[in-house]
Amino acid sequence: MLEPLIAPFRYSFMQTGLLAVILIGVPAAVIGTYVVLRRMAFIGDALAHTVLPGLVVAYLVGWSLSGGAIVAGVITAVLISWLARRQEIREDTAIGIVFTGMFALGILLISTVRSYRDFTHMLFGNLLGVTVDDLWLMAVITTMVLAALLLFHKELELSSADPIYARVIGIPVDRLTLLLLILLAFCVVTGIQAVGVVLTSALLVTPAAAAALLTHRLVHMMALATIFVVVAGVVGLYASFYFNVSSGAAIVLTCTLIFALAWLVQHVRTTSLINRKG
Repeated sequence: MLEPLIAPFRYSFMQTGLLAVILIGVPAAVIGTYVVLRRMAFIGDALAHTVLPGLVVAYLVGWSLSGGAIVAGVITAVLISWLARRQEIREDTAIGIVFTGMFALGILLISTVRSYRDFTHMLFGNLLGVTVDDLWLMAVITTMVLAALLLFHKELELSSADPIYARVIGIPVDRLTLLLLILLAFCVVTGIQAVGVVLTSALLVTPAAAAALLTHRLVHMMALATIFVVVAGVVGLYASFYFNVSSGAAIVLTCTLIFALAWLVQHVRTTSLINRKG
C-alpha cells in the first residue's frame, strides 16, 4: 500500500530533487513573508527576470551560471534601492524601470546565440536535473539567507510593519531594504535552478500569501509558508514522476491550490464570524 509513496524516492534524482525543494522552499517561504508584508510582490517577479542577462553572459563566456545570476541579481537590487531613494521616483517605478531594462538586455543577449535550446532550462527550470554541486550551493545560500534574516528579524519586522516609526527611532530602513533585496536575489538564483525564471516569483509570493490569510503573526506566517512550499514541492515531485509533467509547473500549481484552499478557509471563518455577530 505504501509502495506508490516510496517507489519514486528509490531513485537518486528524486532524492536530490526533494533536498533541492527543501533548500529552495524554506528561505523562499521565510523571506516571502516580508515581501507580502511590505506589499512588494512585484519585486520577486522582477528579480527573477533581471538575472537573465547575468545567466546569458555567464553562459557566453563560460563562467558559472549561478555566479552570473548572483551578480546580476545583486546589481538589480542595488539599482532598485538607489533609484527608490530618489525623491523623484517611487519604488514601484524604480522596479519597473530596472526590471524591463535588464530583461530586455537578457533577451537581446539571447538573440545573439545560435540556439535558444541552451536557455530552456533557465526559463523553465529542471528540478530533477539538480546536481550534488548545486545542492551544496543551495545549502550555502539557504544558510546565509536564514542567518541574515534571523540576525535582523526585529528590525526587518518593524520596518516592514511601520517604516515611519522605524525611521524615527533610528533604524536604517533604506539599508534594510537593500539587504532584503540582495537576500531576495540570492533566493531567486536558487529558485531558478528548480522552476526557472518564469515561475520563481510564485515560490516567493504564493505560499506566504496563503499563510497571511490564516494568521497575522509573522513567525506563524513563516512557519505556515514553509510547510506550504515544502508540501507543494513534494506533491510536484510525485506529479512529475507519475504523470510525466514539469515538476516546476506542478509545484507552482500546487502552491496556487493551497492558496485557494487558504482563501476558502478564511472566507468560511469570516462568514461564520459575521453570522455570529448578526
